[in-house]
Amino acid sequence: MAVLVDGRELAADPRQNLLEVCLSRGLDLPYFCWHPALGSVGACRQCAVKHFRDEHDPQGRLVMACMTAATDGTRISITDAEAVAFRASVIEWLMSNHPHDCPVCEEGGECHLQDMTLMSGHVYRRYRFRKRTHRNQYLGPFVKHEMNRCIACYRCVRFYRNYAGGRDLDVFGAHNHVYFGRHSDGALESEFSGNLVEVCPTGVFTDKTLSAVYTRKWDLHGSPSVCVHCGLGCNTFANGRDGELRRVINRYHHQINGYFLCDRGRYGHGFVNLPSRVQVPSQRQSDGSSQPIEAASALAALVSLWRETTAAGEPTAADPVAAAPGAVIGIGSPRASCEANFALRALVGAECFHQGVADAERALLSAVVRLLRASPAPIATLQEVEAADAALVLGEDVTESAPRLALALRQMARQAAFALAGRQKIPAWQDDSIRDLARDARTPLFIACADSTRLDDVAIALRLAPPDITRLGYEVLQSLEASSTPQAAEPKATARGAETSAGQIADALRAAERPLIVAGVTAGDDRLLHLAAAIAGALQRAGRAARLLITVPECNSLGLALLGGAPLSSALEALRAGRARTVLILENDLYRRAEHAAVDTALEAARHVVVIDHTEHATGRRAELILPAATFAESSGTLINCEARAQRFFQLLSPPAEVAASWRWLNQAACALDPARERWDTLDEVLAAIASELPELAGIATAAPSAQLRIAGSRIASAPHRESGRTAMHANRTVHEPPPSAYPDGPFSNSMEGYYGQMPPALYPYFWAPAWNSEQGLNKFQQEVGGPLRGGPAGTRLLATAASAATEAPAAVAPAGAAATQPAASPAMPEPFAPRAGEWLLIARQRVFGSDELSALAPAVAERIRPAALELNPEDAALLGVSEGDWVEIQTPAVRQALPAELHPALVRGVAAISVGLPTQPWWPLPAWA
Repeated sequence: MAVLVDGRELAADPRQNLLEVCLSRGLDLPYFCWHPALGSVGACRQCAVKHFRDEHDPQGRLVMACMTAATDGTRISITDAEAVAFRASVIEWLMSNHPHDCPVCEEGGECHLQDMTLMSGHVYRRYRFRKRTHRNQYLGPFVKHEMNRCIACYRCVRFYRNYAGGRDLDVFGAHNHVYFGRHSDGALESEFSGNLVEVCPTGVFTDKTLSAVYTRKWDLHGSPSVCVHCGLGCNTFANGRDGELRRVINRYHHQINGYFLCDRGRYGHGFVNLPSRVQVPSQRQSDGSSQPIEAASALAALVSLWRETTAAGEPTAADPVAAAPGAVIGIGSPRASCEANFALRALVGAECFHQGVADAERALLSAVVRLLRASPAPIATLQEVEAADAALVLGEDVTESAPRLALALRQMARQAAFALAGRQKIPAWQDDSIRDLARDARTPLFIACADSTRLDDVAIALRLAPPDITRLGYEVLQSLEASSTPQAAEPKATARGAETSAGQIADALRAAERPLIVAGVTAGDDRLLHLAAAIAGALQRAGRAARLLITVPECNSLGLALLGGAPLSSALEALRAGRARTVLILENDLYRRAEHAAVDTALEAARHVVVIDHTEHATGRRAELILPAATFAESSGTLINCEARAQRFFQLLSPPAEVAASWRWLNQAACALDPARERWDTLDEVLAAIASELPELAGIATAAPSAQLRIAGSRIASAPHRESGRTAMHANRTVHEPPPSAYPDGPFSNSMEGYYGQMPPALYPYFWAPAWNSEQGLNKFQQEVGGPLRGGPAGTRLLATAASAATEAPAAVAPAGAAATQPAASPAMPEPFAPRAGEWLLIARQRVFGSDELSALAPAVAERIRPAALELNPEDAALLGVSEGDWVEIQTPAVRQALPAELHPALVRGVAAISVGLPTQPWWPLPAWA
C-alpha cells in the first residue's frame, strides 16, 4: 500500500493515519495534541494538509493528518500554500496567550512548541491585547507548574487520566479559559506524574528537580543508562553537567518502558549527588574513630587485612597468599552490577561468595532462574503485557513493586476496547471514538491480592489471604488441566461485588489468544511462582500464545541469582563461629537483609569488616575499612532484568578523585595479593572473564558494543553539537580548555566532538535531529512511529524458555521454601486461610516511594515517603479497640515494633500489612503470624 505526498510515493501501513505515515517516512509535519502512545483527538489542528480526491482534483480540501486514515492511493500535500498558511495561522492563534518567555523557561532548547513554531513559519508576534493569565499551582516535589504557557493540546489530562489512571489532575473551564491542574494545590498522586514533563509540548509542566540546578539541554552531557530502582530494567538517559548528575529521563525501548517511566525511576537519582555519600576511603583507628585515607593507602590496608587473616589460616607454600578455606568471605549485592559481583566472587573464590539477600529471597530467586530456564511459556516483555487479551496476577501488588508493569497492565485492559473498535472498523489511533464506543469494556484482568491496588478500577480484584491466593492458583491450574468444561470451585468475592470462581478465570484465560500470567518474588511464596509457570504452560499446551512474567525486587536480583553463591545466613554463621575472620561487603546494607541482632553478632565477631559502597548506611558504620564505590552515573556495567535481558549502563561523570568502580577496587586488590592474577583494565576484559568462567552469562558481552567501537573513525559524541563547551563552564576558574578525558569502558567522547548519527540502539546518548530538539524527535530514530528503534532492541536475552517442553506434563508445584527442582508429584492443596484469635497473618507492604533503598535517599522522593504504618481491616481494628493513627505494638518471634494504625477496608480480615524497606524500618521475615 502506498500514499502520495507532494507527488512522492511512500509505503504506508493501513493501520496508520496520515500523520504517522509522514513521520515514519522522515517527513516534517508539525503537530501538538497527537502522541504515538495516546492516539489522535484532533484538538490542535496543527497537522493540516491538503487532501486531493485524485490526480484530476486541482482544488483539494484541508484535512487533519492525525484524523485521516492512510488508504491506498491517498494524495496529500504538506507544502500546498493553503495548508502552509493554515498551519501558520493555527500556531499564531495558539500562541496568542503564550507569554513568549523562552529565555527563562526550563523547556527552552528542547521545547516542542519552539520546534513546531519554527516549522510552521510563525516568526512574528502581532497580538497586542491583554493576555489571559492563570495562577500556577504547587504540584509536589517532582513537577513545576506554569499554566500561562499552555496551548490547550490536552495531552496532559489524556496521559494522566486516560492512560495512567490518575484522578487528581483534570481540565477546568472552557473556551479560552481552560485550566489544566488540580482542584487545589497539592502533590500529584500518580506515580507517573513526571511523564507530564515529557508529554507536555510546552513549558507548562517542567522538572522541578532540574530547576534547582538548571542547564539547557545543549549543555548537558548524556549517556545511555538503565534504571537501578526495580527489576524491570527500564532504559533511561542520564544527563550531567560539571561533574553533577542533573536529571534522568526516559530512553525509549520498544519492548520495555516505551515512552514512559515511573517517578521512582525518574527522580530517584538524587542519591548520587548527596553530600553525605561516601567519597573518600576511611579506616577506623585504634580509638574507634574513622579517619579518611588516600586510595593507595586504602588498597594497601585491604591487602594487609587479607594477609593478616590468611596468615592465621595457615597458608600453603604453593600459594602463600591464598586464604584458608572460608577465612575471607564476600557478600554480594542485587543492586551492584554483574561485573562487581563477579569481581568479588573471583577475589574470595566461588565457595566463599555469598548472595547478599535474605535466605527466603535467595530461594525465591533460585526458583525464578529454574523457571526461566525450563518454562514452556516465553517470558513476556512489557510490550507483550500491553498486547495480552487476558491476565491473571497472583499475589503481587505490582503498582507498588513494579510500577511500569502496572502501567502496562492498565493498557492491556483496553485490548477489549480495541477489539470492539476493530469490529466497527474504527482504527486504533482514534482515541476518543474508541473510548466513547467501548465505555466500560475491559479485558479480563484478574488480580488476586490481600488488599486493594491502584489497578482495581480496570481489574476484577479478588481479595484473598495469601494461602487462599495459592489455593486459587491450584484451582485455576486444575480447571485448565481437567478439561474445557468449567470446574466447580469455591466462589471468591471481588471488588465489583460479583463472584468469580477459579473455573471462570480458567475459562477467560483459555478463551484468550494471548493470555498472561504474572507473579512476583515480593509475595514471598515460591508456590505462586511455580503455579504461574504451570498455568502458563497449560495454556501453551492448549494452543494459546501464553506469556509468563515474574517480577524480581532489585535492578540486578536476577544477575546475582545467575552468578550463584551461598546463603547470607551461612556467611553470618561463619563469622559468628569464627570460621570466617574477614568479610568484604559489596554495595549492601546487611541490616536490610537479615535480623538486626544476627547482623550485629556477626559483625562484632568478625576480625575485619570491609565495605565497598557509595552510600552511607548502618553496615558501613560498623566497617573497619570503607572503599568508596562509583554510582551508576560514574561507572559502566551490566544489569539483568526480570526477563533475563542483560543491559549496559554507561559512565556519564568522572567520579571524585578517590572513588572507583567496585570491580576496579576488587581487581586491584586481587592483583596486589597475587601479581600473577589477570589484571582487568577495562570493562571489556571483565566481560571476557565472565564469559569464560560462566558460559550461561556469556551473552552479557553482547548487551552493548565494545568500548573499542568507532564509527567513521570517531568516538560517539556525548553532548549535542550546540554545547557551549568547557571554557564557558569553567570560565570563573580558567579560560584554558584542557583536552577532555575519554572513559575506557565505553565508546563515547566526553564532549560534543565525535560521531552522531545512526548507531546501535544501546549507545544513543540522547535523541536529536535537525528541527527536532525535543524528545518528540524520537520519531527520527524509529523504524516506524511507535515501533522499535532502527537497529532493533537494546540488550541481550540470556535465557531461552524451553518451548519444546510444551508437550510434556506440567511440573508439580513445590511447597514454600522447597529447593528441589522437581517438587512432589501430587502436592496437597493448602488449607484455607483461618484467622487466629489474638493473632494476625502479617504480610509485607511494598511502597513505590520508600521501599527501594537508593531512591528513598533522593530528596525529592523522600518528600513523598509516607511514614511506616500497620494496616488493618477496620473490623480487626475494632476488635483491638484501635482507631486510625493509634499506635499498635506488633510482635513476631523475630521482631517487635510499634507503629501507627492505618485502616484499610479492603484488606482481608485476619491479615495485617506492614510497610517494609522504608529507611526507618527494621528487617521483617515475612509472611509471619504476629
